[in-house]
This record gives sequence, structure tokens and C-alpha cells, in this order.
Amino acid sequence: RRVLLLGEGNFSFAAALCGAQGTHVVATCYESEEEAAGRGAAERSIRRLRDSGAEVLFSVDCTKLEEYFSPAKREFDRIYFNFPHCGRKAGVVKNRELLARFFRSCAEVLAEEGEVHVALCNGQGGTPADQPRREWHNSWQIVAVAAGAGFVLSHVQPFKADTIQGYKSTGYRSQDKSFCVEGALNHIFTRSTAPVCFTPRSCKTQLGSQKVSFEVPQVLMDKINRGFLEVNSNHPVRTIKEKLSAGLSQAFPSQHIDSCLPLLHQGHPRGVCPSNIFWITLSPGEAPSTEEMSQGLADSVLLAHFGQDTDEKVPGGCSLAEQFYLRPSLLPHAQAMIKKGAFPPGTLNILSGPVFRKCQITPHSMPVFHELLLVLAVGRGTEHSCIQMLVDSIQTTLSSLHQGVSGSKPSIKLQEATSFGAELSDFAAFEWQLGEIQHFLCVGTGPDPSGSCVGVIRTAPDELKGSELLVVSASLNLDLLAMLLCGISDWRMLWTWDSRFLRQFPKGELRLFQSFSLYPPSYVHDVSFWVPEGQEFDEVAFHTLARRVSGETIVSIQLRDSFQQPGTGRRSLCYRVTFQSCDRALGCREAAEMQLHFREEIQQHLGVTLR
Repeated sequence: RRVLLLGEGNFSFAAALCGAQGTHVVATCYESEEEAAGRGAAERSIRRLRDSGAEVLFSVDCTKLEEYFSPAKREFDRIYFNFPHCGRKAGVVKNRELLARFFRSCAEVLAEEGEVHVALCNGQGGTPADQPRREWHNSWQIVAVAAGAGFVLSHVQPFKADTIQGYKSTGYRSQDKSFCVEGALNHIFTRSTAPVCFTPRSCKTQLGSQKVSFEVPQVLMDKINRGFLEVNSNHPVRTIKEKLSAGLSQAFPSQHIDSCLPLLHQGHPRGVCPSNIFWITLSPGEAPSTEEMSQGLADSVLLAHFGQDTDEKVPGGCSLAEQFYLRPSLLPHAQAMIKKGAFPPGTLNILSGPVFRKCQITPHSMPVFHELLLVLAVGRGTEHSCIQMLVDSIQTTLSSLHQGVSGSKPSIKLQEATSFGAELSDFAAFEWQLGEIQHFLCVGTGPDPSGSCVGVIRTAPDELKGSELLVVSASLNLDLLAMLLCGISDWRMLWTWDSRFLRQFPKGELRLFQSFSLYPPSYVHDVSFWVPEGQEFDEVAFHTLARRVSGETIVSIQLRDSFQQPGTGRRSLCYRVTFQSCDRALGCREAAEMQLHFREEIQQHLGVTLR
């Protein structure tokens, strides 16, 4: 591998590396050869480097690396820059600028899978790894300046000078003097994936007896048809789904219904707030005819489920019969099959697939996730024992999975819906809109004994009228389960395009996730505006616009202030918007541009007046 060393003082670090097998060292310094050779022991180190076949270059500016290496010689596997400094008493701002130009230069000469190693004295980096940690404004903010050039911090290690044979620091205030490297850290950076390009795209799906296409909502362009549950996928949501299905099949006779579940529904789901729905317009000329629509209503999950007046208007001014939307749940599919008598009594029916829901921005709120729906028709009076069998089977499988990942058992509780409390997660709150819930399934993997709600259980006594049977269903959020079992703190990581995520999960195996983007920088912006008079402000629409504009790089939106103007009654809202990416480099300039775009979009689409 080719290794580039920059800013060498006495070349003692380079000399320690030059004997490594399979490594070609290119050692450089900023000074001329005459100036460098005058430093203690530098001449001996330079001689050793040359004798071993290493290249030694002088007067190399670390901010203009492409000028020193031809295109054929630029693919360095590692670049080392130990204790960079502008010299003498340069402050933090100048050293940040040096690092920013250095990282931009590295992007020109680093191999695609290469690493950039930067060693800094204790406290300089400004990350939580520094002990003690400096205040942000008094640090070099290395992760933020690297992000501006497209790099993420992937590892932080102690810089152990005493283990590097012959190494001696030099250059204190541009003199041939050593400096303290106790507590120093080596920061290892890698290239980030590029931002997702939001080009309009169409998607085809089955609607009744007809194939139709529609334009995918921009906020879902990088999430639709990702195939995480397909046979050749090694995504953790598929692994968890397969393990749960196998465990449940040991307790119940089962059948899997994974294919031909349409993405689109028609009309309006009963009880669901319209602002939580992704409404869809079919491509021109593709709307089903009245005859086909009637057939579609009978064959698939359309108006039969909703029980509403089809002349009612919904967003866009269409009647319910003309309106289409992305499925927010698999439950309507199951209900349609039950009405057809497609579920034999005593057989556990297993449905799975992605579902889509508009929601506010939080670390565990997902506009799309993978649902595992379990449906069972049982004799009246036996539902409690069947529910317990379901929960026991789920608990056994999840305990086995979590113990294999972390060595400990999770706490799994079946909690009565009436005692769950007023504060529901977005997942649980939306499930309430779909119908009455008897139990919440909560899983805890950490110190919080209450755990997180990952599923709901319903009984539907009226679904099979005139029958001695009733329907028990359990809906599980596979994405939340993957986060809990694999220690993933942010749902967005499940949808990353960075191949380093899936590499951590060989097919059929779950592991604790190790982030490849440590301490990502965050950028805080405020936005305030007047709400249109006589209108209720749509918070979900506001958050959905934020998702779309930022490409899911907004991690938090908090209401900071609400003000009503005396006399006029006009209402003003102020929100704090925090930008932070969990998987790719996000620089301050990019975040500022997104914020400006966000201001324009909310003014155009929500009718607010910016302040």
C-alpha cells in the first residue's frame, strides 16, 4: 500500500514506518531539505528512509497535494498528518482553516477506500473523545472541517508515542523543541458517500386488475423499492423477520402472504388524519375505469375497508373515490382477506412489507418502516391463551437473538393499552388511529425497564360476524426491533446507501452495530414566521417539508416560542432546526443552503410569512 506522510519534522515517525512489509512510504515536510536536515536526528532518519526505498520530498504544501503528484501516483491508501500547526502562536481559527484546506487537498490524492490519519494534542479536536473536552468554539472542530471536504470520522485511537520506535516530537512553536503528546489522539477519517440525488422517479404497482404508475413523493425517493425483505437481502430487518417467522411457525401452523400486496390504496382510511397520509396522483391516463375500479374494490383493499362517504373531499380537491395513497398499514389487506374467508381457522397468517406514514421528526419516527403483521382466527373464549402463545413465541425468538448479539436478555412486556399512559410514540399513536388496541408489546434492551413500544395486539370480535371465531392480530415494527437488537440509535442508518452498514451484517447474522461516522457535527438554525390568519398550522406538513428539503439531514425540530400579537391576534411561531447526518459528511455551508431553501419552501407551500 502507498502511504503519504505530511509535515514531518525530524522524520522519526516516517523512519519507524518504512520497514513495514508491503508498504511504500512517501515522507514529506514543509521545510527545505537544508532546513529539515538541521533538526536533531533528522539527517539520520532521512538516510534510513532513502536506504529502504522510501521517497523523501521537501517543501511540500499539505494544502496543494495535487501539484506534487501526477494522476498516476495519487492513489494513496493512507495519509498521515501528525500534530499539524500553522506555526508559532497561531490560534484555533487559523489552524481550522489549515485543516479545511488540507482535507480538500486530501480528497484529490486519496484512494477511494483510503484513510486520513490526523494526530492532535489532547483537547484540540473538540470531540467527546478528548478528556477533558474543550469548549466547541475553542477547539479545532476537526470533524466539522473534515465534513466540508466530504470526510467522516470513522475511528479515534490514542496516539501512543512510546510504542513508535525512535519517535520524538518536534516543532514546538516552529522550533526544534519537543512538546507534550500525553493524551494525544489519532483521528481516522474516511470518504463519505455523496448526497442522494433527488431526481423524479416513477413506480409501478398493481391496483386491482390493472398495473399503474405514479410519481414517488420526493421524501421517499431513496426509500421505495429498496428490497430489504427480498430473498437475497442481508439487511437486519429481513434477518429479524425470518427468525420471528421461523419461531412462530413452531408454535402455530402458518402461511406466508408476502407477494402481490399493492402499495396503493384508494379512498381514505377510517379515523386516520389526512396529514399523516402520503397522497398520490396516478400518472396521466392511468386511472382505472369505473368498471375496473369497482372490480379493484372487490379484489383488493380499497373502499370496502374505509366505511366513509366517497363524495367527501380530501387534499387536492378530489373525492375519496378518486384519491390514492401509499399504504400506511398492512392491516387493511388482512381485513379484506378475512372478509373473503381466505384465512383458515387456527392458521397463523404472516404478512410483511414496507408501510408509509407522514410523521414528525424524532430519532425513532419513520416515514417508512417494515411491518410484520400476524393474523389468526381463533375460537371465541380462547383469544387470551392464543395471545399469550404469540407473545411467548415472540419473546423466545427475540431473547435468543438479543443474547446472541449482546450476551444479555431483553425485557419483553405485554402491556394493557389502558395503562400505557398518555405519552405514546409516533408508531403507537398512529396505530390507535387504525383501530382499537388491546395490548402494546414493549421491548427493553437497556437500563430503561419500561422499554420501547415495537408492536400492538388487537382482537376484532366483529370481523367475522355470525361466526364462533374472532380475529387476533399483532403488528410489529421490524425497523424498531432492528434498532433495539443491534444498538442502532438513529432509524436513518437503516436506510443508508453506505455499503459499510450492510457489511456488518453477514447474511442471517445480527451483530452490534459499529458506527462508521463518529461524532457527526450539528448545525443549529432558527426560523420564525407568521401563521396565516384563521388557519391551523399543520405541524406534520412542516416536518415533512423539512425531511424533503434536507434529504433527512434534519435531526430535530423544536418549538422555541409562540407569540400572539396584541390587537391583531396574529400568531408567530419560532422553531429551532438542527441539521445532522448520521451516515455522511454534512458541512456547515451545505446546512446553511438547506436552511435557506427550507425558508423558501415553507413560505411557498404553507403560506406563512417569514420574519
